[in-house]
Amino acid sequence: MSSEVPTRDALVATAGETIARGSKSFGLASRLFDRRTRERAWLLYAWCRSCDDLADGQKLGGALNAVADPQARLTAIRALTDRALAGEWVGEAAFDGLRTLTDEVFIPPALLDEHIAGFALDAEGWRPRTEADLILYCHHVAGVVGRMMALVMGVPADDADTLERAEHLGLAFQLANIARDVREDAEAGRCYLPEDWLADGAALPLLTRRLAAMAADYEASARIGAQRLPFRARWAVLAAAGIYGAIAREVARQGEAALDRRVVVSRWAKLGWVFRALRQAL
Repeated sequence: MSSEVPTRDALVATAGETIARGSKSFGLASRLFDRRTRERAWLLYAWCRSCDDLADGQKLGGALNAVADPQARLTAIRALTDRALAGEWVGEAAFDGLRTLTDEVFIPPALLDEHIAGFALDAEGWRPRTEADLILYCHHVAGVVGRMMALVMGVPADDADTLERAEHLGLAFQLANIARDVREDAEAGRCYLPEDWLADGAALPLLTRRLAAMAADYEASARIGAQRLPFRARWAVLAAAGIYGAIAREVARQGEAALDRRVVVSRWAKLGWVFRALRQAL
């Protein structure tokens, strides 16, 4: 074996650093998985995070930056992903991690393509006209990630209902993100609020509350699917659902104030959701 081929342990360690720095909420929840599931979840997260950062000119999910070459970045994401799926070592830890992950878990390439399609929408300067458009976007950028994560957790590929509920958790997370980041997105020249919502003339706090209510409905559906998972996976998923649900609920509670500062959930509150999730999982 070539000395340039990365070891699995090295790729997992890098992915673990990525999730710890890129998402404290997901990082905390992922610690509740059994070791092998946790490592695979980290590898999947690292690929998603790397694609997102490359597409948006971010660093570990930081501030959005306008990029001069969005289509070139999208082409790079697709090329690196295709090479990894073809069994190449590409020299980028996140994509080499994807190669390792797909050697261990069957993830349909179509799901990876659907996720990349979300970045393509952003590269085109796309905006949703209707609520259905919004949900389709959330499907691409988060719903299919929920499906892939369910496969990582061992959900059978033919368990359509559980995979759909896993997608619903991804939709809930993304709707919470959009509700929280309205101002940040606007400053970067983006808007994920449907045009027909805005045309009704409702105040922004009413629209973010609407997003939070939608997130709550999807979270409730996802919690049904979580009950079918092994205990450790069930605990991790319920913890993540509680933490992200808290973000959406806090955005709704704060109303106008949530537009002026980014809503966060404290570490102590997150730990509280970990213990609540333990009780729920039991």
